Amino acid sequence: MTRIDAGTRDFGEEMQNRTTSTNKTTREKRVLAIAAHPDDIEFMMAGTLLALRARGWEVHYFNVSDGCAGSTVLTRAATAKTRLGEARDSCKKGGFTHHPPIANDLGVLYEEELIAKTISVVRQVEPTIILTQSPQDYMEDHQNATRLAVTAGFCRGMKNALCFPKRPPYFDDVAVYHAMPYGLRDGMGKLLHSGLWVDVSKQIEQKRALLACHTSQKQWLDATQGMDSYLQTMVDLCSAMGKMSKKYALAEGWRKHNALGFASDPAFDPLRTALSGLCTVDKKYAAWLDE
Repeated sequence: MTRIDAGTRDFGEEMQNRTTSTNKTTREKRVLAIAAHPDDIEFMMAGTLLALRARGWEVHYFNVSDGCAGSTVLTRAATAKTRLGEARDSCKKGGFTHHPPIANDLGVLYEEELIAKTISVVRQVEPTIILTQSPQDYMEDHQNATRLAVTAGFCRGMKNALCFPKRPPYFDDVAVYHAMPYGLRDGMGKLLHSGLWVDVSKQIEQKRALLACHTSQKQWLDATQGMDSYLQTMVDLCSAMGKMSKKYALAEGWRKHNALGFASDPAFDPLRTALSGLCTVDKKYAAWLDE
């Protein structure tokens, strides 16, 4: 069972004390983004979240990990504290609801305790849309965060599934969408393609501002991955996805998870519906959904 250390122990109380609206109309326009580390959401998902918020959606933001290993100069506890503050600042700027992390870096494991805690977050939010990372990625934390998100969505109505803190199940349809992996390639270097692209041209400056909240990561990424400018790297990724779409200058790409166990209708596609006019789909993707 995972045990988080002193740098993150107080997060559980914050999570347990949160409440959300139970109004059905509000619930139907609620999205939960789940990613491994602070700044993952900003890199690959924030443009879509901002577009949804502009159309009246309630946006929830959940990093599974505290990011404690993401520094070459700070201690684990100091890094976790710094990155929590950066994530909260980003949420404040974006108008998102922040949910505290439940694990350490490299402790994002597909195991019973973290599954139970992720189920609790999903049941607390009761989202119609879950946005998460790619099941094919260059880093195991990312892939495991995705597995936790998918299982939590699947178990939203499973009464006997372990859930901590305990929350009642909910049974409404939910759709899970996977973002493109960082670098747009899987762990073996294969280029991946989206099924749905969201135009983020109007959101790009705000997306950049949210990512810029994670100032500690410039030092880390420069030292460990030679990224030079993490803000420009994000824009370059959006540009590459825009080219993939063959329609937009800047985009974020998504792949929809199989609806079995998540929705009564295989064609349930609330992201596509919510962002009508701002998204385009691959013809094969659209044909599969509309069968």
